[in-house]
Formats: sequence, structure tokens, C-alpha cells
Amino acid sequence: MEISIVDVCPTPVDGDQSRAFANAVELAQRAEVLGFKRYWVAEHHGSASTASQAPEILIAHLAAQTSRIRIGSGAVLLNHYSPLKVAEQFRTLHALYPGRIDLGIGRAFAGPVADVALMRHRDGKRADDYPEQVFELLSWIKNAMPADHPFAKVAIAPDVPGAPEPLLLGSSQSSPLLAAQLGLAYVFAGFISPDGAASAIRNYRQRFQPSALVGLERPHTMLAIHVVCADTIAEAERQAMPVRHMYAQLSEGKFAQRLATPDEAIAHFGGVIRAEDGAWPRFVIGDPARVASMIGRMIEETQPDELMIQDLITDHHARCRSHELLAGVFADRQ
Repeated sequence: MEISIVDVCPTPVDGDQSRAFANAVELAQRAEVLGFKRYWVAEHHGSASTASQAPEILIAHLAAQTSRIRIGSGAVLLNHYSPLKVAEQFRTLHALYPGRIDLGIGRAFAGPVADVALMRHRDGKRADDYPEQVFELLSWIKNAMPADHPFAKVAIAPDVPGAPEPLLLGSSQSSPLLAAQLGLAYVFAGFISPDGAASAIRNYRQRFQPSALVGLERPHTMLAIHVVCADTIAEAERQAMPVRHMYAQLSEGKFAQRLATPDEAIAHFGGVIRAEDGAWPRFVIGDPARVASMIGRMIEETQPDELMIQDLITDHHARCRSHELLAGVFADRQ
């Protein structure tokens, strides 16, 4: 089972976004040594608690600091942008680092004010043309815009062989249908909608149609889950407290400018929240044995081709240790 990391670049409690980017470089370099397949950066807006607002810039920086691991977006929020501009950005990244760039495509909303600030049009009308955007983007990055398309006469650059690898990310029951229709690899965000993982991946496989545009002959699935691993269950539960605090704040409509420390989150809740034992928890928390058992059940039910790991561990050294332990877990499974 190949495993990868998606990083939201949490801003350190005692630092700024520059430190978050330096941490991402170190984590990507360590992931390469540990044998992870991909290192992705997310796109988030509306809060300084995470530093990954511009994945296309971070990808270039991370790719320059590594040599083998695939670097990509998890995901570019295409609903906000021009497909042509995104295609030009990622074809440029591909020209700089051929064979190593992933273009993870998604859609999300950042809140009413941020959404307007990000809008392609400021007339207050939100056009739901996401499927058309995805098709247009694929045509641009593959340099294969249909001859009868209105944009067929627009030349794409850089005009170099190959293309970044496109993947569609989602957490709803509509995203697997779009990925299947377009013949794209599909990534399900199990940390957003854990109960929907099995049905989404099943529907994607059942409806997958190979596309000459994409070139994927068979369905390819990735399951993305939130994992906090430590040497002991108690330490993992402690390191998971900041993300629990973040979700509690979001449920109240609050966007924190910094993530809480474990001690601050514990004080907020009045104690440490124990790791859940359900089949599909939002957070997989534990020592290597417990994490391996829980992830094993998820893999058995969904049979993904790859696994993608997210975390919001605020202690950088604890994050490094979590990734190291996870690499060991999956080395033992091979």
C-alpha cells in the first residue's frame, strides 16, 4: 500500500507562516527519505492558522527542495479560478519538474466574505459550472482542447511533452460520479465525511469510464484520512486535541488565527478526549498497533489503491515522529 501526505501547513503557535513553510520543507524531505509517494499541500482561506493559501507557489518551493517524491495540490479549489490560468501554472510546474507534479482538483467554499473576494465575477452571482471547468482544465493541461471548442485557438504554454497528473478530490456523493465520468483518479476525503467513504469509492469504481483525454485505463482510488500516531496512545490523544478544538471552533462559526496548543485545547475541553473506537472515526488516533488495526479495517472495506494522510499536529517534532511511525506501519504491511 503506497502512502502519501497532504499538508495544510499549520502556522506554529510561536511562529509565523515563514516557519510553517520551513516546516513543510523539512517534512517533505523526510517523507521522501521515508518512502512516501506524494507530498501535497492544501488550499485554505480565511484564517491565518494555516499557511497553505497558494499551493501552486508552495509546490514549486517543495519540488526544488526534494528530488524524487511527487509534489502536488490537495487541492486547487477550481471553483474560484480560471481553468486556463490553473493549467498554465501547473504546466509550468511540470516543465520545471517533469514527472513529479500532481494536480489535485477540488471545490470548496471559504465563507461568504472570502468567497466574494475569490470570485471570478463580482456580480454576486455564483455560476455552478464546475464540471465544465474540470473538463476545460483537463483539455488545457493535456494540450488537447477539442477543435470545435470556443477556446481551441488559444495556445497553451509551456508547450512541453507530458503533463501533470490530474486527480479529482471530493467528500460528497457527487464527486465520485464526476471523476468516473471523466476517467480521472479519485481521492475521497474521509476526514471530512468518514461515513461516506465506502459508498463513494464503490460508486466511482462501478461507473468509471476510461477517457482518452486522461489516459487512465482503470479506476484508481485514494483514501484520505486524518491520522495522529505517537509512541503511546495517551500521547497521540494529547497531540490530537488541537484539531478537536479547531473543529469545535468551526462548529461555532469561529476561525482561529492560530491553532491551540495541546495544553490550551485540553484546558478548553476540561480534559483529554479519548480516541474513538468506531469503524470510521473522523480522526484515527493511537500508537502504531492501534493505528494499524483501525486503518486496516478501512482498507479492507474500501480497497483503495493508495492512502493519503492528513494531520493538524501543532508540535513539529511530534508531526515528524507521527510520519516516521506511519512509514513503519506501512512498511510492515508490505
